[in-house]
Amino acid sequence: MFEPGGSRQQPEIKVEEIINKIGAGIGRVAQRFGGGGMKIIGLGAILLLTLLWLGTGVYTVGPRERAALQLFGAFQTIQGPGLHWYFPGPIGKKTIVDVMNTRSMELGFFTTATGTVTDQSEEALMITGDLNIVNVQMVVQYKIGDLEKYLFRVDDPGETLRDVQPGLPDGRTLKDATEASLRQVVGQRSIDDILVTRREEVESDTSIKLQEILDEYEAGLQILNVALQTVRPPDEVRAAFDDVVNARVDKESRINEANAYEQDRLPKAQGEARVIIQGAEAFKAEKVAIATGEADRFDSVLEEYNKSKEVTRQRLYLEAMEEILPGVRKFVLTEDANGNLLQFLPLTDDADVKVVEP
Repeated sequence: MFEPGGSRQQPEIKVEEIINKIGAGIGRVAQRFGGGGMKIIGLGAILLLTLLWLGTGVYTVGPRERAALQLFGAFQTIQGPGLHWYFPGPIGKKTIVDVMNTRSMELGFFTTATGTVTDQSEEALMITGDLNIVNVQMVVQYKIGDLEKYLFRVDDPGETLRDVQPGLPDGRTLKDATEASLRQVVGQRSIDDILVTRREEVESDTSIKLQEILDEYEAGLQILNVALQTVRPPDEVRAAFDDVVNARVDKESRINEANAYEQDRLPKAQGEARVIIQGAEAFKAEKVAIATGEADRFDSVLEEYNKSKEVTRQRLYLEAMEEILPGVRKFVLTEDANGNLLQFLPLTDDADVKVVEP
């Protein structure tokens, strides 16, 4: 609900009434002392009256307040907290306002003093960027940012519904600027952005636009916060929109479930992949080592073969026969035996190697 007020003016002294009372008193005294005493009493009365009048210029400004000073109706300066003196009325005028007070204004609805909420459809119904109609209710929180501009730059007609008196920008100026800002932001976005996905962006953009308009008007108001309240489609199509919202919620739920499944399965799959990769690398290293060893062995055999071809050929032949005929007792006959089988060379492990001479 809008919170009007927040300013107070120092009471003005009714000089004419005081003069009349003092004049009556002087008349009664003059009847006693005659004409000479009349002059002295008159001067004393004038001096006393002047001191009393000057004394009414003393005023105090609280820690949260500021005082706007006027001289013959023209604005002079802003006075901060403390005890001060300024020309009393009707020469000077002091308007003391609580500039730290956070005020609020409701758009699209109105809360009465008893707490009853009344919708204001003419303020709340707006057209979105995708040509849908949406009911938007919002609360604006603000405070006085520039007291001079707040008091003297805007002549507001006031607003009867929210009990705002004419003269200050808290009335129609603020309400119309807020409504214009919100309609512009809503008209640039889809209904989904306003209902669900980008409410914070709508609030931020509305606050920025509203502050720009108020600064252009020199209203002296500082926007503190813009908060969307109830945002809904019109009652005629609310059921259809509720179905869309429910479907969107289901979609988000399925997406979250899929993401959770992914987070569960992906590490396991990555671990299994690493195991397979490590096994393949080990197999590769083993095969490369074997192939390298066989190649080195071949090179060494080739080197020996080049040195003594017959001996190497005979050794390779014997090694091949031993590999081809495992577990068979084998005898090697030399050429010197001349066909005599009694001279032989046993090659098995279970017999001593002997060369039999004929």
